[in-house]
Amino acid sequence: MRFYRLAPVKGLFPKKKFIYIEQEDHYICPNQQGYRHYKSDAKVCSTCAFLEQCTRSKNKQRVITQHIWESFKDKIRVNRLTISGKMLYKKRSQTIERSFADAKELHGLRYCRLRGLRNVQEQALMTAACQNNKKIANHLAKLAKLG
Repeated sequence: MRFYRLAPVKGLFPKKKFIYIEQEDHYICPNQQGYRHYKSDAKVCSTCAFLEQCTRSKNKQRVITQHIWESFKDKIRVNRLTISGKMLYKKRSQTIERSFADAKELHGLRYCRLRGLRNVQEQALMTAACQNNKKIANHLAKLAKLG
């Protein structure tokens, strides 16, 4: 799963300021209020000192949802910050991302030439087949050089 960071809305609390309690399966807001699918109480929030930093909603409510795979994402996040995780992530740019860049720049996968799911899948599969043929040709050339 690729890591990417969404930029929080400027001036508002980011999601990480809302603490998730796994045992009780709910969030706690910076003002110590908490729920599972956190939707703040407008009556409480309208008088909160943190209102301006928390939401710009007209109904004075903040909604925080938890992704269905959030526990796995947390494990990945922790692993990504280890030494081995950093090494693997660096290697990704030399292997996986390189293959996508090659497909995009050299094989016309930046824009699909055809319309419809079946046609786009066909174009992507043909691109992958071309890339695989290039790998086989390079491997055979190396073998011929050696022997």
